[in-house]
Amino acid sequence: MTSPNARVHFDPAAMDGGAFYRVLNSVVVPRPIAWVASRSAEGVVNLAPHSFYTVACVVPPVVQFTSVGRKDTLDNVEATGEFTVSLTPEWLFEQVNATGTDFPHGVSEAEEVGVALEASERVGVPRVAESPVAVECTLHSTVRLGDSTVVFGRVELISVWEDAVEGGRPRIERLRPLARLGGNQWTALGEVREIKRIPYRRWTEDPTIGEELRGQ
Repeated sequence: MTSPNARVHFDPAAMDGGAFYRVLNSVVVPRPIAWVASRSAEGVVNLAPHSFYTVACVVPPVVQFTSVGRKDTLDNVEATGEFTVSLTPEWLFEQVNATGTDFPHGVSEAEEVGVALEASERVGVPRVAESPVAVECTLHSTVRLGDSTVVFGRVELISVWEDAVEGGRPRIERLRPLARLGGNQWTALGEVREIKRIPYRRWTEDPTIGEELRGQ
């Protein structure tokens, strides 16, 4: 099927890096947010949102986030070898955004914006007390890519509020996560759609499945 829409082309080789970054942020959406808590060698706790965040490996469990540029989070994680990632819930929207402020080095974002922290179970870095999910990590490795550094953290423990767990797994409607979009846009949980994957055997046994998808 041919699309009737004309396309605008964005070529990173022909654009300023900042301009292309804004385009990239607008098309890789929505992005989950790693609310990373880390501790400096001097003991100051840093709390910052990183929207380049995902699962990197299942066995062993590893998550990853990207530090664009050299920031306190990256310095702290490399210095101490541990960090926590708290889910960013809808009810802490303004606080999450405020922890992205470029506070001077040595200032605790959590204290400045009024985010309560509590002790973690397995690592020496605290987690956000009002977040329903905390992922406790030890540093696995880092990879430098141009102006950014990808941080891989081995998951030592995930703790979830008891009332957010049902049937052995966290329920998304009780977590109410925020996600980042382009520019200054964010989004909260909207419509949740559920669909099972189609086994190939069923696909071959029932030709109407493919026919319906192809519009035949």
